[in-house]
Amino acid sequence: MSYAQMSACPACSAAPAAETTARARDVKDTHIVLSLPAIHCAACISGVERTLMGQAGVKAARVNLTLKRAQIETDHTTDTETLLKALTDAGYESYELDAGALSATQTDRQGRAILTRLAVAGFAMMNVMLLSVAVWSGASDATRDMFHLISAVIAVPAIAFSAQPFFISASNALSARRLNMDVPISLAIILAAGMSLFETFQSGSHAYFDAALSLTFFLLAGRYLDYRTRSVARSAAQELTALEVPRATLESGAIVPINTVSKGDILRVVPGARVPVDGIVTQGASELDRSLLTGETLPVGVDVGAVLNAGEINLTGPLLVQVTAAGQDSSLHRLADLVAMAETSRNRYTSLADRAAQIYAPAVHLLSFVAFIGWVWMSGDIRHALNVAVAVLIITCPCALGLAVPAVTTAASGRLFRAGMLIKSSTALERLAEIDTVVFDKTGTLTEGCPALSNWHDISVENREIAAALAVGSAHPLSVAIADEAKKLGGKTAPLRDVTEVPGQGVEARWNGQVVRLGRASWIGAEALPQTATYLKVGDQPPVAFTFVDQLRAGAQAAVTALKAQGKHVVLLSGDAPAAVADIAGRVGIEAWKASCLPMEKALRVGELSRAGRKVLMVGDGLNDTAALAAAHVSISPASALDATRVLSDIVLLGKSLAPISEATQVSVSATRRIKENFAVAAGYNMIAIPVALAGFATPFAAALAMSLSSITVSLNALRLRGLK
Repeated sequence: MSYAQMSACPACSAAPAAETTARARDVKDTHIVLSLPAIHCAACISGVERTLMGQAGVKAARVNLTLKRAQIETDHTTDTETLLKALTDAGYESYELDAGALSATQTDRQGRAILTRLAVAGFAMMNVMLLSVAVWSGASDATRDMFHLISAVIAVPAIAFSAQPFFISASNALSARRLNMDVPISLAIILAAGMSLFETFQSGSHAYFDAALSLTFFLLAGRYLDYRTRSVARSAAQELTALEVPRATLESGAIVPINTVSKGDILRVVPGARVPVDGIVTQGASELDRSLLTGETLPVGVDVGAVLNAGEINLTGPLLVQVTAAGQDSSLHRLADLVAMAETSRNRYTSLADRAAQIYAPAVHLLSFVAFIGWVWMSGDIRHALNVAVAVLIITCPCALGLAVPAVTTAASGRLFRAGMLIKSSTALERLAEIDTVVFDKTGTLTEGCPALSNWHDISVENREIAAALAVGSAHPLSVAIADEAKKLGGKTAPLRDVTEVPGQGVEARWNGQVVRLGRASWIGAEALPQTATYLKVGDQPPVAFTFVDQLRAGAQAAVTALKAQGKHVVLLSGDAPAAVADIAGRVGIEAWKASCLPMEKALRVGELSRAGRKVLMVGDGLNDTAALAAAHVSISPASALDATRVLSDIVLLGKSLAPISEATQVSVSATRRIKENFAVAAGYNMIAIPVALAGFATPFAAALAMSLSSITVSLNALRLRGLK
């Protein structure tokens, strides 16, 4: 059973209709979106859909495995809490998402649009080349002009459609009074097509529609390779906002939209539900799962007067909460704002290709202009001067530079994907190659995030059976660990009567006429141990401690050792208690660690390291890590992380092991080296090709062929990454 799950209290769903206020009307949606972070296969899809379709009022349910979401259509008779409880009972972790907050991020057509433009450019290029063969074969006069005209009819609309990404980017750059790589690209395509039209209408011998189309095709191929290295672009701040609970239950039992809740309102938070606001407990006692927000592995007991934060999970007892902050004023929303600011700051990173463009683009334009002026001055033939200028633009066109980065990133991404890592950001590898400091979260990152019994076999069989019987009736993580361990060993439990869970304390029952308890040391009357433990009391017998350790994630120690061997400074930041953090730090070999870190403190610490000149890699998995992940130079999250965390991260670990992290840092350094080698290849090619073009020995078509050769060269150099040891 997962403790990050939401369920509903049946008594709350049965609140009388007479108590429903005007604010509660029309709360039930016909369209509900649920996040399912734990699904991973086709069986999960069919299981979730079957569970949802089995609920009254559900008309349709579709699961998207890529986004890990379920889209549900209802007829107003089913509320979200019922669906969440059904999924929880079926063993599927689930959260409600605000469909309105996700509407802007649901569809991304960029990849499809680039692929469509690439297909159009390729189709047009092949047809125009076939027509060009006829011209090269000796067609002349009217026949040649007819072929040129047909080529124009095919090429001009194809270029106008396919080259739009370059035209739009160049236009935006020029409107901002700057140059980027797309300015010379656009100019070369426009001039090649324009000169070809001019030659066609003047009955000239040569037209270069095939050169313009091949240039467009190769550059679009590079653009698509770049797109393929990234996942669907979605804002982590929007994903965090969508996690905010869209509804709240008033003290009367009426369910209202969260945006109608005001400071001072009294809300009811049932066991299993997520706290929708910041507030103070006015009635009740319970335990809270704060792991998503603070990283604390164990639930925290709360009673009257305790302060709650939006996003925490109520585990055991019903609570009445007086609202102190809701909506945009809540702590969860402030965290989303912090993430948005950090994302904006990190997106200012300038890639190697962009930095090269700042120098390259002005030089290309200057050379072309010099060629045109020089040939007009020497020959007086404007047509020939234009041909030379176009040839210079094409032959120096940064196609090799345009492919240098995506070709390498695609090869490196494929290499790391086979090792168990998914690269999402186009500049992630370049940034990863620069890091000198690695910051790890503990719970769910270095560790599995679930407690494991360490002294089960040292306890008598009778006490184990009593503890297992008590644990079955509790949702506490330590109780679940005991119940799971008992199941592995046959599942035999003691016969108990009158089993009762005392919120915030533990579970009590009667066995053989004696009172038996499983829970906190203070409730049992035991002396608390310095490590994580729960305690069993059987009648008047001395208390028995069940001790737990947090299991290390596979490859954690190997990853830390390898990163330190590479000269990286490794830090552990956790929201957990000092004893637990010190234990894990010692087991993996991290000397620098800090415990009891709030989400903002983690982000501030990463910011301090960055301001000190360090390039930080942040590895984390929870909501409490999102601000630090966004503030870091580059970020990694496990596949088991929350949706919002995975969306924000530059790299996702697909498997359970952390070992690939050290390989990724090595591959990133090699990839950056290959990118610089490709820039050198492009520069060397230009040193040879530019004088030839300036001398007038290269037609625009020959220039296009030379440009294609340089593009193939950088692509082959990028493939060397596949065989890297």
